[in-house]
Amino acid sequence: MNIHEYQAKKILSQYGIVIPKGMIAYTPHEAKKAAAQVSFRGPWMLKAQIQSGARNKGYFTDKKAGRRGGIRLVRSRRDIMPEAEKMLGSTLVTVQTGPKGKQVGRIYVEAFAKVRKTFYASLVIDRMIPAITLLVADTNDEDITTLAILSPENILRVHLDLITGASPEQIQEVMEFLNLEPKVAKNLETFINGMHQAFVDYDAVMIEVNPVGVTKTGQIIALDAKMSFDNNALYRHKEISVLQDEYEEEDRELKAAKYGFQYSEFDGNIGCIVNGDGIALTAMDLIRGRGDYGTACFLNVKGGVDKDKIAAGIKIIMTNPRVEGILINILGGFLRCNLIADGIVAAASEVGLNVPLVVRFEGTNKDEAKDILEHSKLPIIIAEDMEDSVNKLITAMEESD
Repeated sequence: MNIHEYQAKKILSQYGIVIPKGMIAYTPHEAKKAAAQVSFRGPWMLKAQIQSGARNKGYFTDKKAGRRGGIRLVRSRRDIMPEAEKMLGSTLVTVQTGPKGKQVGRIYVEAFAKVRKTFYASLVIDRMIPAITLLVADTNDEDITTLAILSPENILRVHLDLITGASPEQIQEVMEFLNLEPKVAKNLETFINGMHQAFVDYDAVMIEVNPVGVTKTGQIIALDAKMSFDNNALYRHKEISVLQDEYEEEDRELKAAKYGFQYSEFDGNIGCIVNGDGIALTAMDLIRGRGDYGTACFLNVKGGVDKDKIAAGIKIIMTNPRVEGILINILGGFLRCNLIADGIVAAASEVGLNVPLVVRFEGTNKDEAKDILEHSKLPIIIAEDMEDSVNKLITAMEESD
């Protein structure tokens, strides 16, 4: 489950993380009142509240909104209402929403924070170790996804202790990697360990602050924030469950969430089913490197599933009209590969398999899973590793054109 920026910032602020003063607004008039309360003189930031990254680089499809992005700097109070009116009710398209975009129903009016330096910071779960992993990068306004593909060595990965968070040595490692001044150290420690504690307390699967700002005095400020939570743990966090914005969720996202899956859509042509964020990013990188091919959607099945659940997940992927090929990449552990295979056969038999499907299994009951697929008599291609699976899928898609 995802939440909006302003909701994520409110949570992070409870853990000592500094955020700019801001208020949510649903109408232009509310935006004007909010601006007066968050900053008497300005300037202000007007930020479209849709659950998507890269809002500042997105564009509105509605003529009234103009082509400027979903995050706007406003220097004069008299411009607050006109700019808010342009954004509210308009459709914002980003690289993460796909061409359909999302309608802006609320905006966050925030006091402008002057900073001397910005960087990227996030917490995710590295399921291969497993560990809560801190990612930091000096992005210099470069998109983090592009950086991960072209210059992965420019992203620092630090595995944090589940209980104690970042050690003094790890804080120093981040300081040196980002070339931060010594006066920032204490605030950086508060920031990183605040993120870590929020991550653990709320059973998060991702916290991203992009950008993080560093002021002249060495203060660390969360200029943006995203949080995603483990759907299987929401029963422990009723205060988080009520924040879910079903208007934001696509029909396929809602269906996936009912089964405890995480589903995301993009504007490519390959549907991916994986069981981990790291696998998802690796697959996306390999696909993007193949020219005209890109990711249409990801279904992250994460923890334990049964045959019926995985069949439902595959049907969700198959009903996405952009999907021209399906890649299933499973590293078995708690998740047994033979159950995935049973689900694939059940879903393909019911819905029909009219696009190429490549499967790569590794882990628990791997050989049994392969036997199930081979005896199904369905046109399913089995691959040996990640790169082999992408190559085989793209070859099959080219041959089916």
